[in-house]
Amino acid sequence: MGLEHGPGDGAKPELSLVMPCYNEAGSVVSTVPRLVEAFRAAGHRVELITVDNGSADGTSEALRGLADRFPEVRPARVDMNQGYGWGILSGIPHCTADWVGFIPADGQVDADDVVRLFEAARASDGWVVAKVRRRFRMDGLSRKLISIGYNGLVRLLWPTLASVDVNGVPKMLPRRALQLMALESRGWFLDPELMIKAHSMGMRVLEFNVFARMRGTGTSHVRAETCWEFLRNLLHYRFSPHIRRWRAGLPAAQLGAGAAAGAGPTHREGENAWSR
Repeated sequence: MGLEHGPGDGAKPELSLVMPCYNEAGSVVSTVPRLVEAFRAAGHRVELITVDNGSADGTSEALRGLADRFPEVRPARVDMNQGYGWGILSGIPHCTADWVGFIPADGQVDADDVVRLFEAARASDGWVVAKVRRRFRMDGLSRKLISIGYNGLVRLLWPTLASVDVNGVPKMLPRRALQLMALESRGWFLDPELMIKAHSMGMRVLEFNVFARMRGTGTSHVRAETCWEFLRNLLHYRFSPHIRRWRAGLPAAQLGAGAAAGAGPTHREGENAWSR
């Protein structure tokens, strides 16, 4: 997989955002311009690595057209879809900024909130994962109950991982921390893998409340079997030696005091932060 366009004006971006796009031709034509324009209005340089994750619709053509309009957009393509995580993993090597983030193409989080999240991350001590908590979600009752049960299970397995919306995106973190994580999940487990490893590395979590809109076009690619994928991998990461082997290869200087004790310190904003 390679990039189809080079960087915009040559100036190093402050933030690289990876956006995996699977059959999102109808979504990207609105979500991408809103993101780019919001960062421009705030005076921040962003590069948007839009990964066509093996789409069968007109996603590639739509992304190329957006790149012609916006130099911040850097489209890439994966020939065969191997999962949500693979789309992100395929985009990470092309990121050039010191801060890297992941964001879906569905536009459920307002572009202005994405900018504020980056500003909070950049104002921190730098050893953080900045992410959203989808405080107000337009989901059905069954989806909400599943989410509550899932996040409760994560808290049960990792009591000091205090995020209440583990899969909330966008997420942003320093590129140097991302490199140490050596993420490998090609499916939906990429988000909890990142959070588990950040917790193990003693990283703080900046979690902000946002309003999560209904997707305007396209369809969700989350299926019933996704629940089994999460359960299987959560148990594997908690009870197998997988994480211990990964931690053993980390430089000691990169493990904070919280990580050494098995509990990464977490900070969450108050209930009114960004809420509507």
